[in-house]
Amino acid sequence: MKYFGNTIEYEIFGGSHESEIGVIAKGLPAGEKIDPEKLQSFLKRRAPGQNSWSTPRKEADIPIFESGLKDGVLTGETLRAVIKNTNIKSSDYKNILDVPRPGHADFTAYVKYGDSVNMAGGGPFSGRMTAPLCVLGGICLQILEKRGIYIGAHITRIGSVEGERFDPVNLSAEKLLAAGKEEFPAENPAAREKMQTEIEKYRQMSDSIGGIAECGIIGFPAGIGGPMNEGLESAISQIVFAIPAVKGIEFGAGFDVSCMAGSVNNDPFIIENGVIKTETNNHGGILGGISSGMPIIFRAAFKPTPSIGLPQKSVSLSRKEPETLVIKGRHDPCIVPRAIPILEAAAAIALLDVLQAQ
Repeated sequence: MKYFGNTIEYEIFGGSHESEIGVIAKGLPAGEKIDPEKLQSFLKRRAPGQNSWSTPRKEADIPIFESGLKDGVLTGETLRAVIKNTNIKSSDYKNILDVPRPGHADFTAYVKYGDSVNMAGGGPFSGRMTAPLCVLGGICLQILEKRGIYIGAHITRIGSVEGERFDPVNLSAEKLLAAGKEEFPAENPAAREKMQTEIEKYRQMSDSIGGIAECGIIGFPAGIGGPMNEGLESAISQIVFAIPAVKGIEFGAGFDVSCMAGSVNNDPFIIENGVIKTETNNHGGILGGISSGMPIIFRAAFKPTPSIGLPQKSVSLSRKEPETLVIKGRHDPCIVPRAIPILEAAAAIALLDVLQAQ
């Protein structure tokens, strides 16, 4: 995966069952001090094998910086960080080499790449590839925080269980970051318990379930971005859609605006302590692709994990015959809890990129 932004370029390399995965990045500001313990703590939030709602595959996800970061300081050189894959069981994936998983990239990857890509564990299409994305994103988060910009995310829905959303107008850093400190990153304790029960229900059935995560940004200055392809929504969406399993994104009131009158959707302007703000925030902090100074709010929808234990209809690629597929291996019954820091990382990369371009 390669990304060419305004000032930051990066490439994610490796595969789920390769010896290592990693990230190469250009354009990070030289001289910025990065706290390695804080970065590792951030990566741990995404790491697998920590609870019943994630895959039992255990990986420490400790990045090794080969260049670009020396003694905890960004040097301005190309950043290169690798993460060793230490818990590989490729034998679990032998049966999907010829029989593609419904809902997964197996078939389309075969059409495009043939046998040249190692698809064990999902290969380059695996959620495993978000670990190096979080290395880069975790660094960007620390840089943004030093500039008074805070990014936090939480779960707002698992299956049919709804949770709380952020207050789109009065959002404090404490409230924004609170869910990220929880093992299960949802705000309301009652909703948190119901969501975990929902995931466990599908896990027991050898099935999976999807959900929605919400991300908020505060402290981001007004006037950043531009019209059409230069818009903040475009910058954020491009990286968010690089996260495996994301199928939709909405900003502010999102798709609900389709059933609103203009008089309801429009956010009245007010002056508060000499600063122009909006009374409501249906626009999600972005107007015409440009930041308004209000909290930036967006939500991403995650599909259920395609790899489930139930028998599924598929085909043999070599024999061109129908085949019943039973998937082995280790998979998340729900992707959303571990996707929360990934969403924060994606937003941080996009926002630092556009901020540096101003």
